[in-house]
Amino acid sequence: MAKRLMAVHAHPDDESSKGAATYAHYLAEGAEVMVVSCTGGQRGDILNPALDGLPLAHRDLSGLRRLEMAAARDAIGFEHRWLGYFDSGMPDEGEPLPANCFAAIPLEISAEPLVRLIRTFRPQVVTSYDEHGGYPHPDHIRSHEVTVFALEAAADPARYPDAGEPWQVQKYYYDRLFSSQKTRAVYDELVRRYPDSPLIAEFEGMRRWLNDTPYLATTRVDVGSHLDAKDAALRSHASQVAPDSPFFFWPNDVVRAAWPTDDYQLIDSKVPTVTPETDLFAGIPEAALA
Repeated sequence: MAKRLMAVHAHPDDESSKGAATYAHYLAEGAEVMVVSCTGGQRGDILNPALDGLPLAHRDLSGLRRLEMAAARDAIGFEHRWLGYFDSGMPDEGEPLPANCFAAIPLEISAEPLVRLIRTFRPQVVTSYDEHGGYPHPDHIRSHEVTVFALEAAADPARYPDAGEPWQVQKYYYDRLFSSQKTRAVYDELVRRYPDSPLIAEFEGMRRWLNDTPYLATTRVDVGSHLDAKDAALRSHASQVAPDSPFFFWPNDVVRAAWPTDDYQLIDSKVPTVTPETDLFAGIPEAALA
């Protein structure tokens, strides 16, 4: 029997900041995990000053990010696929999307390779972003739209008949890894353990940024023993993540004590489900895990 989890992300590095510990957790249990990157991150910025002088970062950022993605994949051990689309960038308000970018391609076209992957990999569980993309980047929003479209199409034998045998995903989740509740809990534990830590000021800023948002998670997966692997995957994306970034790297002893879970919101289930859950595969019968 094999559990199969597919996670759909917008850019290389999103999988490491939004779910890498979850993937390590399920891989350790013997599950199969596939990460899908919708774009190559070609229009990303170099966010790590240490790499600003690296010629490859300026000459071929797309190639560099492929190398980084391969290192992150190896750090966790998941399967990885590129959906193959060009990064949309973050146009200023009122500016049009770049021609032929991921967010500008009609859904019925851009979803076809994801339908094919779903039908080939046959995951019981799929995760992605909510309708706001987690934050309003065009590629994050489009990743949500493409995932929803592809989930429905993959189960319909009349759609994309050349893309493989139909497959019905059993459960679909939004990731809710960042929340004001988690940030507050980690902040309080940080102050308790390390009252002189310079991270305290950074957490104050994050708390203001997140405000007091509703807690929407239905499912909390214990990933406390996989936080170091998540950090290793994140550090693989060196062009996007500085090694000491306080936004991404929280003290893992603090996180384990305050909030050792990755959190998700169950959006659609084809099996009887009772929430709250501690397992993305809860409720899926053994026969469906073949």
